[in-house]
Amino acid sequence: MTIWKEAGRLTIGASELEYRTIGPAPDQAATIVMLHEGLGSVGLWADFPDRLAAATGCGVFVYSRASYGASSPVTLPRPLDYMHIEALEVLPKVLEQMGFRRGLLVGHSDGASIAAIYAGGIQDHRIRGLSLIAPHFIVEDVSVSSIAAIKANYEGGELRAKLSRWHSDVDNAFYGWNGAWLDPKFREWDISEYLTYIRVPVQVVQGADDQYGTVRQIEVAEAECYCPVDVAMISNAAHSPHREEPEATLKAVSDFANRILQGHGEGLLGRAA
Repeated sequence: MTIWKEAGRLTIGASELEYRTIGPAPDQAATIVMLHEGLGSVGLWADFPDRLAAATGCGVFVYSRASYGASSPVTLPRPLDYMHIEALEVLPKVLEQMGFRRGLLVGHSDGASIAAIYAGGIQDHRIRGLSLIAPHFIVEDVSVSSIAAIKANYEGGELRAKLSRWHSDVDNAFYGWNGAWLDPKFREWDISEYLTYIRVPVQVVQGADDQYGTVRQIEVAEAECYCPVDVAMISNAAHSPHREEPEATLKAVSDFANRILQGHGEGLLGRAA
């Protein structure tokens, strides 16, 4: 079996996107494609992708969207439909270049929203399921207030220094995300219509103490999705359960992935030829 462990860059339009791969190549096993949060990157996933590959037998592909990590910066301000652009224009090209054949999307926060838009908007038969960690389908008051608070921490606290370890242009990464979410017009952002068109199983993983979203996000998914929706509520976790309670989150995501993939003869108990 070809073992897929490398780091490199993809050219998508005018952007260079960093990526990292772990485990079997796409022609050898199903692939889990991971989509990071609004301030995330390849590096900020830490060893969670490696552990997910080990727990599922899948290849794992992780990349930093433009503006994040070591990827190219973007022009600010970001358009308010930036997640739609990432889902419907950029992600299809990423999947094509990395040789995606079949597997799951695992997204966190913004990345979870992007995964949901893609699955509902593209109808890609290669996608077997979605694991959405702390997703946003609508904008809540708690989201806006927490994002306003994080701006104060970034400009007057230690957050900028911490994030600069993970982003080559930290201001581009931060203000591209923060500025869009705090734009008054962003309060109208709502992707629940895409949930109606998702035709694969969905998992929502939510920290019980998430400071950026409430159970309203889960209620929206359960109301709008015709497909099954599994909910994993992670105790003692906030908006990043894969960092705050990694064991419980890894078990939830890997159990879901294995169950879905094994139904297709893939994953730890078997792989499609």
